[in-house]
Amino acid sequence: MMTRPVPAATVIITTYNRPDALEVSLESFRHQQQRDFEIIVADDGSGPETAALIERISANFPVPVRHVWHPDEGFRLSAIRNRAIAQARGDYIIMIDGDCLVLDNFVRQHLLLREPGMFVSGWRSWLWQRLTRRVLAAGKPASGMWPYWFMWGLFGQVTAPFGLISLPPGLRFRYRLSRQHQRAPTCNYALWKKDFLAVGGFDERYVAHGYEDWDLSVRLIRSGVLRKDGAYGSIVLHLFHARTAVRDKPENVALFKELQASDRVMAGHLNA
Repeated sequence: MMTRPVPAATVIITTYNRPDALEVSLESFRHQQQRDFEIIVADDGSGPETAALIERISANFPVPVRHVWHPDEGFRLSAIRNRAIAQARGDYIIMIDGDCLVLDNFVRQHLLLREPGMFVSGWRSWLWQRLTRRVLAAGKPASGMWPYWFMWGLFGQVTAPFGLISLPPGLRFRYRLSRQHQRAPTCNYALWKKDFLAVGGFDERYVAHGYEDWDLSVRLIRSGVLRKDGAYGSIVLHLFHARTAVRDKPENVALFKELQASDRVMAGHLNA
């Protein structure tokens, strides 16, 4: 029996009971310029409709798509991401959320941006309500080309449209935030699998949204893995949803303050 070649990257897409958004997200990967990757859907306990969607799409998809699931026991995003990345076949991990879609050069751009000893924090642009409804009704993006979305930006339906333009991967500005953990959301985040495992992955004690991404970045930087800015080179288009303040959860604040007061590199749940 022939074995499949090891992919250059594994794309991790997180989801929870949003099959409509997940379908759009998956479909945006169908026509990537770079095909040397696999997809793992990291599912934080969705119902059977999500599993059925993934089974249908994966049956006729240009790259492998796998589904990693655990039961719904509350917000356990860190745990399901750790489990999915542990099963990744690619040496390089690219993370996005399941309510984001990507341009057709997304994987290619991330592979151009990758660099030993660095993680990449990309940008996100928001689709407003009217355009989000249109995309969800279609079940797939209308285009993977940046000019299409730039046009919608000119009509006020896509934020930061100039961020859709790609600049060379080695420009000096990409290293200006090398030791900054803030504003590095994991809805567009890439790193080497070995670097992720070396710090124990995400801290699974975060069981509410917020700070789990900062926690990972702090520990990576402490371990010597610095940040590279993926702006003007890697962007996701985030479907509209109501945005609420999520960084004031007392339990998350306490966990992050504990990390800041220490010199710890490993994920806290490994020491609990």
